[in-house]
Amino acid sequence: MIQGIPENIVVGSHVWVGDPELVWVDGLVLNINGEGAEIETSNEKKVVSHLSKLHPKDTEAPADGVDDMTKLAYLHEPGVLNNLETRYKINEIYTYTGNILIAINPFQSLPHLYDANVMKRYKGATIGDLSPHVFAIAEAAYRAMITEEKSNSILVSGESGAGKTETTKMLMRYLAYLGGNTASEGRTVEQQVLESNPVLEAFGNAKTVRNDNSSRFGKFVEIQFDKFGRISGAAIRTYLLEKSRVCQISDPERNYHCFYLLCASPPEEKEKYKLGDPRSFHYLNQSSCYELVGVNAAQEYLSTKRAMDIVGISQEEQDAIFRVVAAILHLGNIKFAKSEETDSSVLEDEESKFHLQTAAELLMCDPDALEVALCKRVMITPEEIIKRSLDPLGATVSRDGLAKTLYSRLFDWLVDKINKSIGQDPNSKCLIGVLDIYGFESFQTNSFEQFCINFTNEKLQQHFNQHVFKMEQEEYTKEGIDWSYLEFVDNQDVLDLIEKKPGGIIALLDEACMFPKSTHETFSQKLYQTFKDHKRFIKPKLARSDFTIVHYAGEVQYQSEQFIDKNKDYVVPEHQEMLSASKCSFVSGLFPPLSEETAKSAKFSSIGSRFKLQLQQLMETLNHTEPHYIRCVKPNSLLKPGIFENMNVIQQLRSGGVLEAVRIKCAGFPTHRNFHEFLTRVRVLAPEVLRGNFEEKDSCKKILEKIGLTGYQIGETKIFLRAGQMAELDARRACLLSNSATVIQKQIKTHISRKTYNALRQSSIFVQSFCRGGLARRSYYHMKREAAATRIQTYMRGKLARKWYTEIRISAIVLQTGFRTMAVHDQFRYRKKTVASTRIQVRAVPVM
Repeated sequence: MIQGIPENIVVGSHVWVGDPELVWVDGLVLNINGEGAEIETSNEKKVVSHLSKLHPKDTEAPADGVDDMTKLAYLHEPGVLNNLETRYKINEIYTYTGNILIAINPFQSLPHLYDANVMKRYKGATIGDLSPHVFAIAEAAYRAMITEEKSNSILVSGESGAGKTETTKMLMRYLAYLGGNTASEGRTVEQQVLESNPVLEAFGNAKTVRNDNSSRFGKFVEIQFDKFGRISGAAIRTYLLEKSRVCQISDPERNYHCFYLLCASPPEEKEKYKLGDPRSFHYLNQSSCYELVGVNAAQEYLSTKRAMDIVGISQEEQDAIFRVVAAILHLGNIKFAKSEETDSSVLEDEESKFHLQTAAELLMCDPDALEVALCKRVMITPEEIIKRSLDPLGATVSRDGLAKTLYSRLFDWLVDKINKSIGQDPNSKCLIGVLDIYGFESFQTNSFEQFCINFTNEKLQQHFNQHVFKMEQEEYTKEGIDWSYLEFVDNQDVLDLIEKKPGGIIALLDEACMFPKSTHETFSQKLYQTFKDHKRFIKPKLARSDFTIVHYAGEVQYQSEQFIDKNKDYVVPEHQEMLSASKCSFVSGLFPPLSEETAKSAKFSSIGSRFKLQLQQLMETLNHTEPHYIRCVKPNSLLKPGIFENMNVIQQLRSGGVLEAVRIKCAGFPTHRNFHEFLTRVRVLAPEVLRGNFEEKDSCKKILEKIGLTGYQIGETKIFLRAGQMAELDARRACLLSNSATVIQKQIKTHISRKTYNALRQSSIFVQSFCRGGLARRSYYHMKREAAATRIQTYMRGKLARKWYTEIRISAIVLQTGFRTMAVHDQFRYRKKTVASTRIQVRAVPVM
């Protein structure tokens, strides 16, 4: 893993620092003291870390992440993890790392991502034109096959529950959409290929602790195309079926789906096979889990039968298949007890006799012959043939061996039948292979199966590393970059440890299997002696027979107790003879009679060696194709949507080789930027260069020369920077921007202060004007009221004076009139009296 760049981390830098729970957490550097730094993290903690353990954070990264992680400014572990989490939170489950697709299981249905319209959009599009998608990888493989006339392969890997099976289904759906072609008998080749999935899932998948539908075998589907790009044939190759699951399961796991489907079949079929509740069968009731959430076993049984119809399995063959499956369940219920004879066994009770009779009827063989085959062994010596009885434990082992052999032969027959039904095109020159294979496994208990699985992943990791290295070389060659100094980090030493002849682990295991007295302890001691100085092999301190291998994805401690037994793959002659004599042609066809030479060589066959050979053939096939990689990731162990567990994801990225690809990129030039993007980011370091009207390539060169950076290379369209150089440029840029920001802040603060003062002054003047105007208006208002009051008073006083005057005048006139009238009356009376007196006087005076 690339370490931090101490000289580029300063106070105020945004960094990623290790965290025991979140793996990585972002923070701000508060203080640097020598080689230590004090960081305030985003979860409000203060931690102290060594500078070399810090990684710079890109504060300018898009809020919704980048769709291709090669676009990250800092291509390191925390950057990759953060980008995946950011995209997962917005339901962007696909992300590229170059041409590698990382697919994070959403644990929910997202039908809008896979409908016909989406397939139509991706048809003809190249990687990068549209958002990352599984269809884009299938499209790239198909177009490369058509244009280059070369076979391609798509390798889907990931741990159990990561979504490999569903991803493979989507790949095959899209390839069927691109190359649809009608076959004979009304069934299309692509239909048969697609419908082979539910058949193989029913017989090859089971619920594990990590996944409700875990493939317990590896699968490589070769889809053949004619010269017009139409599907013309297909073939399915399978690897390492987990046979031990047939007889032994742990809680809360389940056995293979087909057993539970058959127990949920219609009543008439259950009666025919004499089946009942799954809880009544030993091979199923070792676990308390019998049903899967959201799965209707009865409907799945009918769907599986329909799929068998489509792939060309007749009703008679289907009946025979389910009779064998039912017979295996009945075999598991046969129990043995000690007989009166020494070291021999008999059927324990009537129930065991019933199940033995039923199993014999279903297999159409003699019940007595079945009992003898389970309880006795024939030893051939030069002098005589000896029949040896088995004790109850030996008979139980014999029973389980028969069940595993039956199931293994049945599964191989299904694969062979599907291949024959679909048919292969002998004239096809190009194919697309889809590899759905188990990912790296490390459990509390790791046995022979995990050893083979991890051996497979070591092989595929080497192929993956070579491909990533090759892509880097092609990129550098295309851009005219010198890559001769790059070193390819190989895991060949681990592969030699496992498969090398004559001293590898598999060779030593085969050797141990050849000696009857060998035990797992003697085998382990041999490993300790042989590999005591091997850097990839560790002997655990407190274990007597365990051993640890340092794989590319981490250390795995293996328990060797069952290695020898599980590596032996041979059919017991008594089982072979009994089943080959079956009256059922299907069952006898599973166990054809062996020639004497074959029978002698069949005493021991190494599963490990055969698997190694199969793996070599697979690698040869892959090496002749152009590979495309899909890494499936399980975001959480709860199998629920919306939860992203950093520790869980980072372990898968490490074991899936994604971080190895990042490391390979970091060994060369991890940062690739086209000239325009580079200038946009660092132009502030030399603004005078941009004013010179140079070509973008020359401008980049002049900027880097001014800065004094060395070790970079300039290609035809991009600039290539070594690990840490982008961080150095960003540190200088941040320093320059910080200083510039200080100057700008001063000017801005001055401007803001001046603006604030002027605004306050204008405001105060405005307020004063407003107040004075208000006071003036108020004064004018009062003056106006006063003037109006005065005028009203004047008018009122005048009116009252006039009224008073008028009243007085009228009164005066009335009085004057009265007085005058009285005076006139008085005068008139006086005159009248005078006249009267005169007249009287006249009359009284005599005339003289």
